[in-house]
Formats: sequence, structure tokens, C-alpha cells
Amino acid sequence: MKITIDTQVNAPVAEVWRAYTTPEDIKQWNTASDDWHTTESSVDLRVGGDFSSRMEAKDGSFGFDFAGTYTNVVLHELIEYSFGDRVGAVEFLQGAEGVTVRVTFDAESDNPIEQQRQGWQAILDNFARHVEAKV
Repeated sequence: MKITIDTQVNAPVAEVWRAYTTPEDIKQWNTASDDWHTTESSVDLRVGGDFSSRMEAKDGSFGFDFAGTYTNVVLHELIEYSFGDRVGAVEFLQGAEGVTVRVTFDAESDNPIEQQRQGWQAILDNFARHVEAKV
């Protein structure tokens, strides 16, 4: 099953793209709640390039790596990637009110669909706030 989430970012597409693909920015916005943070991030933004983000509970009780490989990159428009046996895509849709960032990904089987949707949406909403605070 695929899950799709989106958010509106009131900023130029070049700034939205940069913040989504720059490790230092990713470490600032890539969290679903205040008790988590991203401690490491790497991006090799090209077809066949790898990405990785280390997400950890701030109390040190748990952490995991979110990592994969880019399968398609269209500057300022689309990023497609694989992670494990799943795939995802990020679309950057320019409009009159800024950029809609739409993320579509394969759901996993360990957690309820709505929990996955809420977690990924919270991260994407943090992303929008991060970008808008910088412009």
C-alpha cells in the first residue's frame, strides 16, 4: 500500500529543494516530535547515490537509520528512491502560493497505516516550518 502526504511551503522552489537535500538542513527539520532528533545525515544526490539519516530519541533510549539509494533525480521537480524493499518519491510542485511538497512511499507492515501517515506528515510539516523560517 502507498501512503501520500503533502505540505505547502511558501518559498521559492530552489530554496525548498536545497533545504530538502542539504544534510545540515535535514538535521534541523527531520523529526516527528520534540523528543527526537536527527544526529547525522548524508546525501549523494544523483541516480545511484546513497542517503542516510540517523534518528534518535533525545533520551538515548532508541535510534535508527533511514537510508536508501536515489533512483531518479529531476532538479527542482522530483526525487525517487528505494529504501530496503520499499520505494518513495518526493514531488516539488510549483504553484501561485509557493511549492507543494508531496511525498509518496510504500507503507511498512510493522506499524498501523495511520501512525505511519501521521509520523511522516509531522516530519513534512516540520520541514515546511523550517524553510519558511529561513526565507
